[in-house]
Amino acid sequence: MAGPVLELLSPGGQRTSIVLDRSPVLIGRQPDNHVILRDNRASRQHARISREGGQWILEDLASRHGTWINGVRITRQTLEHGDRIEFGVDEGYQITFLNDTPTLSGLIDRFSKASDSTRESGGTSDLGRLRAMVEVARSLQHALSLDEVLETVVGASLAITGCERGFLLLRGPAGLTVAAARNGAGERLAADDLRVPMGLIERALNSRREMLSMHFDPLDGQNLDLSVAQLELRSVICVPLVRLRGGASDQTWLLSSSRDTAGLLYLDSRAAHADLSQGNRELVHSLALEISTILENARLLDQDRERRKMEEELSIARGIQLGLLPRNLPGEGWFRAAGSSEPTHQVGGDYFDVVKLDPGAWSFTIADVSGKGVSSALLATFLQGAFLDASRMARPMSEHLARINAYLIERANQERYATVFHAVVHRNGRLVYSNAGHCAPLLVGADGVVQTLEASALPVGLIDEVEFGCAEVGMKPGDVLVAFSDGVTEALNAEGEFFEKARLERAAAGAAGQGAAAVHQAIKAALDAFVRGVAQPDDLTLLCVEYQNPV
Repeated sequence: MAGPVLELLSPGGQRTSIVLDRSPVLIGRQPDNHVILRDNRASRQHARISREGGQWILEDLASRHGTWINGVRITRQTLEHGDRIEFGVDEGYQITFLNDTPTLSGLIDRFSKASDSTRESGGTSDLGRLRAMVEVARSLQHALSLDEVLETVVGASLAITGCERGFLLLRGPAGLTVAAARNGAGERLAADDLRVPMGLIERALNSRREMLSMHFDPLDGQNLDLSVAQLELRSVICVPLVRLRGGASDQTWLLSSSRDTAGLLYLDSRAAHADLSQGNRELVHSLALEISTILENARLLDQDRERRKMEEELSIARGIQLGLLPRNLPGEGWFRAAGSSEPTHQVGGDYFDVVKLDPGAWSFTIADVSGKGVSSALLATFLQGAFLDASRMARPMSEHLARINAYLIERANQERYATVFHAVVHRNGRLVYSNAGHCAPLLVGADGVVQTLEASALPVGLIDEVEFGCAEVGMKPGDVLVAFSDGVTEALNAEGEFFEKARLERAAAGAAGQGAAAVHQAIKAALDAFVRGVAQPDDLTLLCVEYQNPV
């Protein structure tokens, strides 16, 4: 794989390779970034990498702690190969920009040329081959798949020893299986091309010697296995692959028992004895250790790809969910609204909606589904559709809530429930509402007086055959009703303090008489100043509706 790569090093020491296959690439704390920094000290959108005229440019996005390249704070700078990117905090994430990642096939060719050059010159130095081997091993973390990783190390092993065939066998529940095989010409081999008794290879593995090499010469009269004789093998090398275990102090131990072997690298040759001079023997030992590490790294890499695939799918789901929120809230006339919803994960369990019933009435809903993640998001989407359906049917509000409750009891088996505040505002200022276990909304008068609309029923989906009572209140011109999820009042700052309802009331009352948009903005500003960029444990949903004199 060629092309630029970002090597992401987490504070815990885990390395992840990210191919720069798009532009721009957003970096930050929020889950919709392409590179996610799971650190509360990072900004939601911290930095951006863009391709401009064949170069890659790093820009800071007005982050709180800044973006740094090689220890220097930058606003915008062209990236060079090997640049170290940091985000202004101690023991935080680091990114290394690699702009000349070689292809795996090219590395193998380079390895083979280094081996051939040493042999032709008759030299004893293995420095060229050692450098090539290390380059192959280090590059494997950028491989596209585990199969490509394994085929690459087999090719490198053949280049070191001069053997004709190589098979990498991994231990599984059913014993050893061929995971990768190729010949000295770089061609792939089938698993059944091995033709050497698996029992012989199993014995080599179970012996747990560092390296088992066997030489066969038909003239010696040895009692060879039939398969070995038919293949006319002259040399066989079997290298056990050990499992590696990392400790808390980044120490690595080699485990010694046979059950701790991950597999075996098998190499053979018909033309001549394998080249196992002291230098080559050390190289094969080193490569075997690299393979053992690579197997674990490749497994983690596959896991990371699966995680990224899921994050991409969740990102799509997030876009769909956000697209279901009302795009254009009314900003003029006798009914006006302003709202926002910020899921703490890719998808959230909160939602709000505003629907015009007719020229003389508007309905609005805010809901909070229990739990987190996809299941809660799916239920929130169902509720949104259910209340949208209610806006088209002449059914009493209490009856519609009862039908939704019965449906959830039957289908969700009481594993999920939702708090809901559903209301209808009429042109004359009459507000009819039902509060099913939701946070009590604030009715903020133009004079700054605040009253609450307490819950009148249990959440929907919690208990069967619950009555959902309705209540009424009159709204006067300039009144703003503030509905919110508990993620707002339970928002946390760095000291572990809650935002609480008192701060919410003060912020709302401070913007009284200025309209729904101003109240919404005042609360958001107070909330942002309180949390100061700290990642929140729950979704933040806020809806403000305003009543004015009908024209």
